[in-house]
Amino acid sequence: MHVPPFGYSRDEIRGELDAIRHPFRVAIDRSKNAFNIGSIIRTAHSFLVKEIVLIGSEPWYERAAMGMQRFEHVREVPSVEAFVALAKEEAWPLVSFEKDHATVGLWEAEIPEDAVLVFGNEDDGVHPKILEASRAVVGIPMYGINHSYPIAVAAGMGMAEWARRQYERGRVVGNVT
Repeated sequence: MHVPPFGYSRDEIRGELDAIRHPFRVAIDRSKNAFNIGSIIRTAHSFLVKEIVLIGSEPWYERAAMGMQRFEHVREVPSVEAFVALAKEEAWPLVSFEKDHATVGLWEAEIPEDAVLVFGNEDDGVHPKILEASRAVVGIPMYGINHSYPIAVAAGMGMAEWARRQYERGRVVGNVT
């Protein structure tokens, strides 16, 4: 894997990263916690997602992202309705992660290479209009008595599962050259 050298400008680094980005996106639906958003942005950066879409009025997240948002493509969409319209216009295959309305488990779910992985807010999950527009509504297995995974953890699990399916078995992947 090619890693841009230190000393590049922000735009040069972003350009280098754009050449090796993965084709999937992550969307965060109406999150109320800046630290969750920041954590997801940092994780999305580690997976080199194509874009991060923030749906609704998002809290200030820059500090929680520890600067990684500067190297990512972050798109803010003002409402659920605007996001659904954008997804339809762009023909994005939405794959929502939602425990209460899941129709397929994570291990069995079809996750297209260019999927938009959608994660809902901490209280209400993924908005029903987004669920309706989704190709799949995925549940992550839970074995304890806990009520749900934290959104940042669920997002990390979803991105890791996407990546696991892309790489050959036994191949070590990392940022070493």
